[in-house]
Amino acid sequence: MRGKQYQQLKLSAPWEKDGGYGRRLKMYRNHSKIIAQPGIVMKVLRRKRIVLFIAYFLLLVLTMLNLANYKWTKEPQQCSHQMRSTPFQSHSDIRFLYRPSLAKKRQLVYVLTTWRSGSSFFGELFNQNPEVFFLYEPMWHIWQKLYPGDAVSLQGAARDMLSSLYRCDLSVFQLYNSPGGKNFTSLGLFGATLNKVVCSYPLCSAYRKDMVGMVDDKVCKKCPPQSLRVLEEECLKYNTIVIKGVRILDINVLAPLMEDPSLDLKVIHLVRDPRAVANSRIKSRHGLIRENLQVVRSRDPKLRRIPFVDPGHKANKKDASDYHSIGAMEVICDRTSRTLRTALNPPDWLKGKYLAVRYEDLVENPVKIIRNVYRFANLSANHDIDSFALNMTSGTSSSSKPFIVSSRNATQAASAWRTVLSIQQIKQVEDYCHHAMTVLGYERVRTAGEAKDLSKSLLTASKL
Repeated sequence: MRGKQYQQLKLSAPWEKDGGYGRRLKMYRNHSKIIAQPGIVMKVLRRKRIVLFIAYFLLLVLTMLNLANYKWTKEPQQCSHQMRSTPFQSHSDIRFLYRPSLAKKRQLVYVLTTWRSGSSFFGELFNQNPEVFFLYEPMWHIWQKLYPGDAVSLQGAARDMLSSLYRCDLSVFQLYNSPGGKNFTSLGLFGATLNKVVCSYPLCSAYRKDMVGMVDDKVCKKCPPQSLRVLEEECLKYNTIVIKGVRILDINVLAPLMEDPSLDLKVIHLVRDPRAVANSRIKSRHGLIRENLQVVRSRDPKLRRIPFVDPGHKANKKDASDYHSIGAMEVICDRTSRTLRTALNPPDWLKGKYLAVRYEDLVENPVKIIRNVYRFANLSANHDIDSFALNMTSGTSSSSKPFIVSSRNATQAASAWRTVLSIQQIKQVEDYCHHAMTVLGYERVRTAGEAKDLSKSLLTASKL
């Protein structure tokens, strides 16, 4: 057989010269030897397998060493609110992914409260502090833009806005700007002309942030409007950001923010006697028409509820606004009760991050309460702030224009509801708010005479 193959090989290329023929003959002979000795084939294959295994193993070891070296030498990058500003071309949240984090985490505070609870005055105690970047009712823009959306359906949008603002991303305001309107500026913020940051150096030469004193809105309106980009840069300079709002109805809405490890968020819950809140809402009814309707629209239609005091309110246009002012208390107190239940049995995300402040205690002993609040917010006590609070709560006037902070007899104003509301209105509010009143230490009244007897205190110890 081999002889035949030899002859075929010889005849396959007669045109080749001796050199070519010799090489082909040599290859044939070597091939024949390998075929004749199968052990050689196995040995070659084993060597190939060993080489491939060693190469794969070395590659794996080198890869693991590189990963280990990356893990221990590469600093972790976190998306946090302390990211420094860098130039950007669009107002997108993604730009914060490219800002290096600061060494110190900011203290963030949200003042959780409701309309007519003394929150304008309470917020001013932070607005006047030179260490604080303060924002007054930023969610107002959401409610105005998305009107007539009900209060509960707007909670998610309000929380998302807070998430951006606490990271000094003010571009979120552009979402609620008028279509085709001018670019949003610092003076476009709700309450901007009373904001100490907006009206003070370096954004405006009218005031200084380190000088305690109320801002004159007529003066601040003359300040040059600054871009949101400039206001963001100013925000980044502060270690404490405080936002006061009445449009978050339940602290549980804030749970995702309080659980966020990149945010150090605390909540100060400012509360007030619901009967005083209802009285002030009636007094301010023309300024709260839209808000009252948005809150009343959040009532659960499936619930069996107490009839309103004025069943013929729809026929009486004069009393309709009073009807909505008190009717809104059902939703407000229901959401307040949810907050209080959570605070009484706090989950991990709330422990050490919640402080309840009664407005009545604040106006009775402002210096003591302010120092407690500042300690909770990691702020330094300030003699000028103490004097400011004392002056604002010990004036001669018993009332003031709604939404305007001024010096007055705050203790007298706090109990004004007792001589103004009818016993029917008082009972209506007490029925809506009995749980919140019990937890917070507000006693109910049995008769109109008991309500009007100002010598009898209706305050007891709070359960918080």
